[in-house]
Amino acid sequence: MNENLKKRNEVLADTVIKGLKSRNMTGYYAKDKEEALKIALELIPENSKIAMGGCMSAHEIGLICALEQGNYNYMDRAKMEPREALLAAYDVDIFLSSANAMTDDGVLVNIDGNSNRVSCIAQGPKKVVFIVGINKICSDIDSAMKRARNVAATANTQRFDINTPCKITGKCSDCKSPDTICCQFLITRYSRHKDRIHVILVNDSLGF
Repeated sequence: MNENLKKRNEVLADTVIKGLKSRNMTGYYAKDKEEALKIALELIPENSKIAMGGCMSAHEIGLICALEQGNYNYMDRAKMEPREALLAAYDVDIFLSSANAMTDDGVLVNIDGNSNRVSCIAQGPKKVVFIVGINKICSDIDSAMKRARNVAATANTQRFDINTPCKITGKCSDCKSPDTICCQFLITRYSRHKDRIHVILVNDSLGF
């Protein structure tokens, strides 16, 4: 990474972390994926019950592999029935997620098709740990919503066997397709519960 861009990302992360603090959330800066993994494991005590909502970024930093190999009670939802996994996730110690987009003053934006991820972010799990690449930081909620709908959602449709307009065009058409994955929008602007939401900002491009 270009040194000037790297320094820009560092000061931007500092701005975002201050914004998170003002919203009763805690932010951390990781200079790379390796440091992000170290911070994440420091936030997750051994023997914790852990669930995830399809967080690609957790895989990218090596966190899921570390949890599966370590002394943790990681719940692999792929091995469970969808409703069983959803209900079990509400009662875990740690819920892992990323964000579809985030503002530079600390607001998190997420879109979901089945609500399993956004519902656990909103309530249930004792602690939520976000892993967010610096590529997802936007200047305001409007631009964050546009990113979530036109970048994150349209890229995610390529992963699934579904039929939506954005899978063909690469851009959001505000569709009402039966296969739409843009059913619920969650904007997290404040946490009433101190020490519940933690955001690791990684100086790298992670996820969509």
